[in-house]
Amino acid sequence: MSQVTAIQQAASEQFATNYPTVVQRGIDESTWGALCNTIYPGANPDSIIMAVDYCKARKLDIMLKPVHLVPMQVTDARTKEKIWRDVPMPGIGMYRIQADRSGNYAGADEPEFGPTVTQEFPDPYNAGKVVRVSYPEWCKYTVYKFVNGQRVAHIAKEYWIENYATQSSKTDCPNAMWKKRPYAQLAKCTEAQALRKGWPEIGNEPTAEEMEGKSFANEERDITPQPARITQSSTVADRMKAAIDTDITPDAQQELTPDKKEKLNQLLSQMELCESLNELKSVANKMADVGVLPDKDRHHATEIYQKNHHRIKLAIEAEQIPV
Repeated sequence: MSQVTAIQQAASEQFATNYPTVVQRGIDESTWGALCNTIYPGANPDSIIMAVDYCKARKLDIMLKPVHLVPMQVTDARTKEKIWRDVPMPGIGMYRIQADRSGNYAGADEPEFGPTVTQEFPDPYNAGKVVRVSYPEWCKYTVYKFVNGQRVAHIAKEYWIENYATQSSKTDCPNAMWKKRPYAQLAKCTEAQALRKGWPEIGNEPTAEEMEGKSFANEERDITPQPARITQSSTVADRMKAAIDTDITPDAQQELTPDKKEKLNQLLSQMELCESLNELKSVANKMADVGVLPDKDRHHATEIYQKNHHRIKLAIEAEQIPV
């Protein structure tokens, strides 16, 4: 046995020892690395395995990322407390794959849009000011299916006002994605509905695109608080996580001082307006300098950071914009 072969075998054995559940599913080290670092960066390993099982049950290639791992707040049946749990949610791509695999998918028309509506929403961050948004009143999407040799249309019609996502639960103002891409976002939601009509076997799960920015925390990662220490050599993301996840000391249990509270609120508001990961990291870096936060502020900061990080990632995936 050559030295190279011996090293490879030793590495393979070590990987099998460290990740037995991964190896049991036929996943080698390079594939696992791609899943953790590229497909689902930052996600909890157990959640990635759950996504692997989800795709295997539906005969889908997980490397195409047909499902998203979405942290959702659910109520624990035993304790009645709200906890965060990663939930696999289909993307619009999975619906398209399943319709195509049926063998009777017969194409689709370009989406049709209703008249453009311009509406003013109260600016949640500037009292007395408004945010003006223009959007299509509705979208109609038609997909076709071969039924007994006939090309049958399945039509869905969705209204923007019933689908758009807000910046937070405390405002009616649309989030950045629905302001910037009102037509594309509504088209994806309408297409998903049309595909569900034509192929009921797809299921009734809403897609990640439909749920974006609505009722879940928006970042594909484990959000369980872990002890951490802030160092100048840490990356921006690490410093942000450390600032919001560090174990609370007795002194930190007190309320924030007024000046720190004001600074924190300003930074949280800035996160909602970020349109790139670089902007978000810049704000996160400033938040890390605020220091260890009291428990309630720490959890709130975690939720806001996660929501906006995933919002921006979805924009990058949808438009391939620079990070």
